Amino acid sequence: MKKLFYYILVLGLLSSCVSTKRTTYFQGEPLKKTDIYKLNNEPYRLQVNDILHIDLKAENPELVALFKTSASVGSGSNTGGNLYFNGYTVDRHGNIRIPYIGDLNVLGYTEKEIRQKIEIELQKFLKNTESVFVTVKLGGINFIVTGEVGSPGTKNLLQNQVSIVDAIANSGEITSYGNKQNITIIRKTLDGVKKYNVNLTEIEVFESENFYIKPNDIIYVAPLKQKSWGIGTTGFQTFSTVVTVLSFLASTVLLVKNL
Repeated sequence: MKKLFYYILVLGLLSSCVSTKRTTYFQGEPLKKTDIYKLNNEPYRLQVNDILHIDLKAENPELVALFKTSASVGSGSNTGGNLYFNGYTVDRHGNIRIPYIGDLNVLGYTEKEIRQKIEIELQKFLKNTESVFVTVKLGGINFIVTGEVGSPGTKNLLQNQVSIVDAIANSGEITSYGNKQNITIIRKTLDGVKKYNVNLTEIEVFESENFYIKPNDIIYVAPLKQKSWGIGTTGFQTFSTVVTVLSFLASTVLLVKNL
């Protein structure tokens, strides 16, 4: 009976404890840069529901004031959540609506290409467009983090690029029950919904084509199997759980024998 107890205890500890290989970030040595670097630096192409910040400046402010939204004229609040009201949202047809210019299709275009399209449209109204300075920027990177993180939810970072590390760090980090080897990125693209897996325990993640997330990505951190078992992630937690279960079984056997 004692041997059986020890065997069960040892097997439980060995099978249920989470090894450091599954909990330590960025293991291994860095790799040489490859063509993945080019993929990670490809400019983002606009999708439906993206929000743009568009600003026009000229020596004569009145010259470009007509082409600004009333909320953005003379306001410096086109940052963060205010962009929802003051920015230009891409509608379901892929258009943004600019005063006097009207609907402008931006679906699948980069920031630079949109700026060039606006400059061409301005030529229809202004004689000297060379004095007009047009700025087009994406209103931050929106993404959703769910699963085994400390602070799940919708996030927005006012950056040009957001890595998977940035996204996790701004979501309260991965919990002790989170599987750092199995992080899923769900991405809606012009070609349909795509799904990618990222392993944060390997240093190779820095060279992955999915190291930088895209706007509106959904990031899911899967749980470890230890969570469903309910036996803990450390040796002490597992030991305590096993001892509790065995004590309960022993008490039950003794109670039955005494009946």
